[in-house]
Parts: sequence; C-alpha cells; structure tokens
Amino acid sequence: MRSIIALSVLLALSLPAIADEEHDFLPDDIPSLTEEAPPLPDAQAEAPPPAEKPMKPAEVRAQQLDILFASLRRPGVRSDTVEQKIWSLWAASDSPTAEVLLQQAVRAVEDRAPAEALSILDTLVGAYPDFAEAWNKRATLYFMMKRDDQALKDIEKVLDLEPRHFGALAGKGVILVRQKNYSAARDAYEQALAVNPTLEQVKDALKALDRLEQGI
Repeated sequence: MRSIIALSVLLALSLPAIADEEHDFLPDDIPSLTEEAPPLPDAQAEAPPPAEKPMKPAEVRAQQLDILFASLRRPGVRSDTVEQKIWSLWAASDSPTAEVLLQQAVRAVEDRAPAEALSILDTLVGAYPDFAEAWNKRATLYFMMKRDDQALKDIEKVLDLEPRHFGALAGKGVILVRQKNYSAARDAYEQALAVNPTLEQVKDALKALDRLEQGI
C-alpha cells in the first residue's frame, strides 16, 4: 500500500508556449552658402537614455516563476491554478523541438512504452542539457522502472538547474523512502514544502513517514 501511495505522489507531482527613400540631389537642392547654418547641438545637453534591451524568453519565464512562487505563499491562493502555470513554464523551452520531444516522451509513458520514452528522453537531455524538465521526466521514468539510483542522479541535475522544483524534491523523498533512507526523505519533503507550502500530498507523505518510523 505504501508503494502505491508513493507512486501516486510522484506521478501527480511530475506528470502533469522604413526604409529611407532614395533622393538624387539636383543643383537646385544644394543649400546656399549665404543661408544661416543650423545651430550646432548643445554639447551640454543630456544624451537620451539607452533603449532597454528586450528580455530573452528564458528571462521572462524566470521572472514569471518568481511571481508565481511568491503567490503560493498568499493566504487563500488557488494553489492548483498556480501550480499548473508553474508546470507549464517548466515544460517550456526556447526550442520548439525540445518541447515536442518532451510531449512525445510523456505520451509514450502514458501509452506504457517505457523503452520508447527513455530513448526520446535520452536524446532530449543530450541535445538540451539545460532543459530541467527533460531531466525530471527521465527521473520519473527511472523511478517507474525501479532504477532508483539513476532517478536520484537525474533529480540532482534538475535541482541544479531549478532549485525550486518541488516535483523533483517530492519525488526524491518518495525514492528515499523506498530505499529506507527516512532521514534524507524527510529532508527532501521539507525542502519541497519550503518552496511550495501548499503541497497537501507531501504533507500526507510526511505523516505517513512519521507512522513508518514509529512502526505504526
């Protein structure tokens, strides 16, 4: 029963986009030398402020994530809506190809084709090593295949790229419980709640861990 609960927690947290006109100067166009020359620009005048450099897509996503994580701490927040937006941002990439590969991998997992999913994810993390969600999906797949050490290794990569990834932190806790490393599992769960205090499933997992340690 505990393993079923652990798997449901992990899957719930891990498997949920004027050209200038040409002008020929004719003799009549030449200004008269007797005309008053235009005034020179004032050397003391302030130069106009430089135009703001547009933000890169990754910078925009990072800014949006900061806002969403801050909103998770507001009383009465609709956490499910906020979490869904966070997951959507995590699944976004500057590369449309990376996003398509991620969707294909998720679909293969849902279709119970782990070998196909793993092949896609191996290609994905190799081509886009900074795409945190690709590592997270492969960690989830490794967990489902009971390849826990490889899953934990991928989770550490996720957390290097996105330290607030509460799905990866919760998944780490589930794996460590399965390995009977209860102290480390508790630490992982508490880290997940530190970045997202609305995770009811993680709170339940902590209570289950308490009962497990007490032999109840």
